[in-house]
Amino acid sequence: MLKIGDPIPELSFEAYQAEKINNVKLSDYKGKWLVLLFYPADFTFVCPTELKDAANFYSDFQKIGAEIASVSTDTVFAHKAWHDSSPAVKQITYPMIADPSGKICKAFGTYIEEEGLSLRATFIVNPEGILVAYEMHNNNIGRNTAEILRKLEAAIYVQDHNGEVCPANWKPGDKTLKPGLDIVGKI
Repeated sequence: MLKIGDPIPELSFEAYQAEKINNVKLSDYKGKWLVLLFYPADFTFVCPTELKDAANFYSDFQKIGAEIASVSTDTVFAHKAWHDSSPAVKQITYPMIADPSGKICKAFGTYIEEEGLSLRATFIVNPEGILVAYEMHNNNIGRNTAEILRKLEAAIYVQDHNGEVCPANWKPGDKTLKPGLDIVGKI
């Protein structure tokens, strides 16, 4: 399982995006922030609500130099069929990564061996390919893309402002803290 501060592995895969099937490598995203949204399977109940929510925020991620990609153990052909048939999924314009062998899910520690599916998980990777944040939980709990975006904005801020940290519920423009200078009792 990857840990915070680890480089993400170099993996190749197919992805469905913009009516095309593309061959991609994780290293293709170096130089950009990357948010990987692992989910169990296409044609399910919670997954389209999450992926549509991410689609609604996609331009916000792109404006701050980030790419989103969803990952499941489905094939690119299943992604295309789901995209073509679901009004919610049809709104997705970011890459939908196919991982039918489970190699990506296994590398990130999300693979459920007995089911051949992924746990629901989010990974934030910096432009150097280093894991800076992740969250993983049961598949019956959906994510909040606005919160993922907020975490990404905080990760970008602290990377660009050495020595500053973001307190709970921080949003761009809010006050940050400088450990050693800010007194904890004042918070």
